[in-house]
Amino acid sequence: MQYVKLGSTGLDVSRICLGCMTYGLPDRGAHEWTLDEDAARPLIRQALEAGITFFDTANVYSDGTSEEIVGRALRDFADRDEIVLATKVHGRMRPGPNGGGLSRKAIMTEIDHSLTRLGTDHVDLYQIHRYDPDTPVEETMEALHDLVKAGKVRYIGASSMYAWQFSKMQYTAERHGWTTFVSMQNHYNLLYREEEREMLPLCADRGVGVLPWSPLARGRLTRDWGTTTGRSATDTFGSTLYPDSDRAVVEAVTGIARERGVPRAQVALAWLLHQPTVTAPIIGASKPRHIEDAVAAAELPLGDEEIESLQEPYTPHPVSGH
Repeated sequence: MQYVKLGSTGLDVSRICLGCMTYGLPDRGAHEWTLDEDAARPLIRQALEAGITFFDTANVYSDGTSEEIVGRALRDFADRDEIVLATKVHGRMRPGPNGGGLSRKAIMTEIDHSLTRLGTDHVDLYQIHRYDPDTPVEETMEALHDLVKAGKVRYIGASSMYAWQFSKMQYTAERHGWTTFVSMQNHYNLLYREEEREMLPLCADRGVGVLPWSPLARGRLTRDWGTTTGRSATDTFGSTLYPDSDRAVVEAVTGIARERGVPRAQVALAWLLHQPTVTAPIIGASKPRHIEDAVAAAELPLGDEEIESLQEPYTPHPVSGH
């Protein structure tokens, strides 16, 4: 496993991040395809044994049960000091006022709940899950800064939003001498490259690490176009992301995978890992081979002609994932 710095920080993270939305009680939250604790633990252990030290979850995943499962597994299988543990805040955790968002009250409340579920006294990377237009930027950034100063959070990051929103939040923090974001977790893969227009150049300029979510386009880059899985059949959000014009990109991935004699997942992830702004794709794993392919992709070199053939069929998309 390769290890790299997260953006311009001194923090070392594995080149692959295990995304833990896949793990959680199926009857809690909106994802009926999640794996319960007995099914999740072997996969988390496999990731650790493969050298993955970077784990990402969120308070809203399966109504907090993802954090509980991940926290217990890492306590049992890993040295906490060697793990980079990330979670997120923003989504609604309960009905009524202040049950979600990025107000000072919500942030201060949710970090304590997340730490309890994770069974730790700090989070290495605390990310805002989305931009909150209903809360002043100053309020959010000062609250996050205070969490860092209190020792509950080591670094802060953000997730999908417009580049102007991200820039505004960074500038606000800098102007007040508060902690700034060190990472951006955004929607980026071979089927969705709109982030190359503004967000990725901004991150490169400011030394911000990039942690793409859905690096395999919810599995579409790994299988024949039009086929479905148990997850895709119920993934209402994912069904809106990739139009039929993306079939040509999937066919390009298939062609290179066939020539190389490797699974399509390795080719698609290898392309992402060749992008200079990308620190660590966040992969989901519901089967052992998903982790095996991700680790192998980090060692798969692609030639310039192969990269060009993968990129050439792309067509512009409406902005999505924010």
